[in-house]
Amino acid sequence: MGSAFEYRKATKLKRWGNMARVFTKLGKQITIAVKEGGSDPDANPRLRMLMQQVKKENMPKENVERAIKKATSKDEADYKEVIYEGYGPFGIAIVIETATDNTNRTVANIRSYFSKYGGSLGTSGSLEFMFDHMCIFKIVSKENISLEDLELELIDFGVEEIEKDEDEIVIYGDFKSNSEIQKYLEDNGYEINSVEFVRLPKDEKELTSDQQEQIQKLLDKFEEDDDVQNVFHNMKDTSEE
Repeated sequence: MGSAFEYRKATKLKRWGNMARVFTKLGKQITIAVKEGGSDPDANPRLRMLMQQVKKENMPKENVERAIKKATSKDEADYKEVIYEGYGPFGIAIVIETATDNTNRTVANIRSYFSKYGGSLGTSGSLEFMFDHMCIFKIVSKENISLEDLELELIDFGVEEIEKDEDEIVIYGDFKSNSEIQKYLEDNGYEINSVEFVRLPKDEKELTSDQQEQIQKLLDKFEEDDDVQNVFHNMKDTSEE
């Protein structure tokens, strides 16, 4: 089994922070999706996936409407998706995905967090080679379905691994193939519960518990920032060992 299953074991696809942060992140993603592909989910695959996430997280309808309105309003600043990369203490590689309407504010904050906790902000693309960019689909399992047959069908669509998790099937694929995977699942009548885009470290670095605690303080600081969507790193999780 590959790194996808290690990611699964370590995180269990954990939810984003508290509910307020979930709605803030989803709202930004909806605004960006509508800006890119319009407000009709049937014609906008990215928005269609986000609507599934909205249902799962019980996001209020007014929050969704506000996010869509922001995308179509000429008076509102656009959100930009910007990736920042750097090293934390002990050589831990960190990739931060953001959605921001003020890049000057965001980069200043990210740099200050690195600096405060003994790390350093790197140049764009400097750490990209250390991570595999993947998509993770969770779909409702069908009766008498063969995971082996499904995996054989999906290999040509960029899928790398499939596993069963209670009444769901978890599908791991290359990020660049997410649209093709989504189309296959929808065309073949699979109900998609959620999709997540992740960056899995190709190699993980093991630290002592004290070192992990120090890194975690920096990771938590990133997560608390409203502009930050996701944080990925190559620190090995030894909490369950």
